[in-house]
Amino acid sequence: MLRKIFITLFFSSLAVLPSMAQTAEVPKAGDEELFRYILVLIFGLIIFMLFLVVLILFQLTLVVSNKVTGKEEVPAEERTTIWQRIAGLKPISKEKDLLLKEDFDGISELDNPVPGWFNAFFYGTISFGILYLLVFHVWRTSDLQNGEYDKEMQIAEVKKEAYLKTVASNIDETSVKLSTNEQDLAKGKDVFIAQCAACHGQQAQGIVGPNLTDEYWLHGGKINDVFKTIKYGIPAKGMIAWEKQLNPLQMQQVASYILSLQGSNPPNAKEPQGDKVDTKQLSLN
Repeated sequence: MLRKIFITLFFSSLAVLPSMAQTAEVPKAGDEELFRYILVLIFGLIIFMLFLVVLILFQLTLVVSNKVTGKEEVPAEERTTIWQRIAGLKPISKEKDLLLKEDFDGISELDNPVPGWFNAFFYGTISFGILYLLVFHVWRTSDLQNGEYDKEMQIAEVKKEAYLKTVASNIDETSVKLSTNEQDLAKGKDVFIAQCAACHGQQAQGIVGPNLTDEYWLHGGKINDVFKTIKYGIPAKGMIAWEKQLNPLQMQQVASYILSLQGSNPPNAKEPQGDKVDTKQLSLN
């Protein structure tokens, strides 16, 4: 029986090897936890197989030892099987000593003791429960699910910022795209109010600088034109280059916000300046 179990598990493990090879590839960020579970499962399977190998070797050693020493084979009814040892059962020949005095409708029961391993496991679960209560609710040395979630969100935010910095460094006047994302536009508005409103007005209606809400543009009205103007400035007309104060992502957000103001018609708007640009083409590169 043990041989059949061992052979079955052995060939099952061979079937698992291709999937292990696939799983061994670099996991994606979202699959890291699943990857760990698979590794633990495979490790547990290997440990279980090693246990079976040791058990089979022990049985073989016992058989060979009995033959070498000339010991007589124990009758089947007096033989203690591995399951009986694990479950704390007695051989069939000794079951009469375990019969309870009372019977129920002619049905007798055996007074088998609770296996030692079961008691150890039972008391272990109680100990674990007490330890869990102390660690998570009394001493608070570890985080509950909400705390772990908050920490994971903080880590994700740090990773997001690092990713955005990487993306931002790849944006220039040739690759910039118009963003309609509300968060990007809100950030672009904040930068515009803080850095650009002094010359262009709170509503981009134009003060010293030109009106940015109409269809007329001095230096081009496409997203890459506006981005380029912000980045390098117009020194001849007093507009500084912002590339040293704003990163590429911020300049993209400001440019997208400016183009979102097209047709807003703010009060006290400055007269048109420059060439008329088709507003439908403003988002094109």
